[in-house]
Amino acid sequence: MLDVLYESDLKSLPRVARGKVRDVYAVGEDKLLIVTTDRLSAFDVVLPTPIPGKGAVLTAVSNFWFQRTREIIPNHLTGLPLEAVLPDAAEREQVEGRAVVVRRLKALPVEAIVRGYLIGSGWKDYQASGAVCGIRLPAGLRMADRLPEPLFTPSTKAEVGAHDENIDFERTVALLGRELAEQVRDVSLAIYRDAAAYALERGIIIADTKFEFGLDEAGRLVLIDELLTPDSSRFWPVDQYRPGSSPPSFDKQYVRDYLETLDWDKTPPGPELPPEVVQKTAEKYREAERRLTQPAA
Repeated sequence: MLDVLYESDLKSLPRVARGKVRDVYAVGEDKLLIVTTDRLSAFDVVLPTPIPGKGAVLTAVSNFWFQRTREIIPNHLTGLPLEAVLPDAAEREQVEGRAVVVRRLKALPVEAIVRGYLIGSGWKDYQASGAVCGIRLPAGLRMADRLPEPLFTPSTKAEVGAHDENIDFERTVALLGRELAEQVRDVSLAIYRDAAAYALERGIIIADTKFEFGLDEAGRLVLIDELLTPDSSRFWPVDQYRPGSSPPSFDKQYVRDYLETLDWDKTPPGPELPPEVVQKTAEKYREAERRLTQPAA
C-alpha cells in the first residue's frame, strides 16, 4: 500500500499557505518548500478522499517537465536537497519524494491556459457563441476536435473554494502590461507545442493545460508551481481518441465524471470517493507518469 499524505505537518518550518493540493512552508526569506499532498480537488472543491501516491506522481512529472523546458524559460527549482532544509529524518520521511525547494517569487495574478483541443468549458463556450474566450473559431467543429492552432485563454486566479474566471487577452494586458502579457502568451504556447509533440510520441494527447508564472527580483519571468501534470492538464490516450465524444483520460477527469453522476451541488463539503474510483484514479496518474518520464520502448 502506498503511503498517503492528506496534509503535511512540519514543525521545523513555518507554513505560509495551504492550497487545494500543496502545503507551502517558508525556508528563510527567499525560498519555499512546496509539499504536494495526495489531496484532490474537483470543481474547485477539495475532496475528503486522498489518492494514494498522487503527490509523488505530480512532483516527479513536474520535475521532469521543468528539466525539459529549462531552455525555453527558467523555473523556480533551486536544486537544493531536502536534507538542506529538513535536517530531521522523521520530517523528511513524511514528505520524501513529494517536496521541492524553490525560489520565493512574486506570482502573477493570472493562470496561463493553453487549449489544443475543443473540450470542457471551451466546448461549452463554442457551442454557445462559436468562440472560445472571445476567439472566433471555424463553424462545425465537434467535441474534442483538434483546434487549428493552440489557443492562449488565460484566467484569473481564485482563492481556494472559488472559481477561476476566464478573461480575454486585453484583460490580461490590463493586469500585467502588454509586454509581460505577450511574453506569458508566447512562452505558454511554446511550452505547450513542445510538450504536446513529445507526449504524442508516447501515446498521450495533451488536450489543454495551465501554467503559472512569477517574477524574480530582477523582474524576469519564471515558471512556477506545477508543470504539465495530470492535475494541471487534460491527458488523453491516443489509441482511444475519437473526435465527437469526450475521450477517457489520464487525469482527474475520471473523478469529475463520477461526481457528475451524484446528486451533489459542487459546493463544499465534497463527497467521499468509493475505493474503486480511488484505485482507478491512482492507476491513471501512475500510468501518465510512466509514459511521460520513462524512455520510450
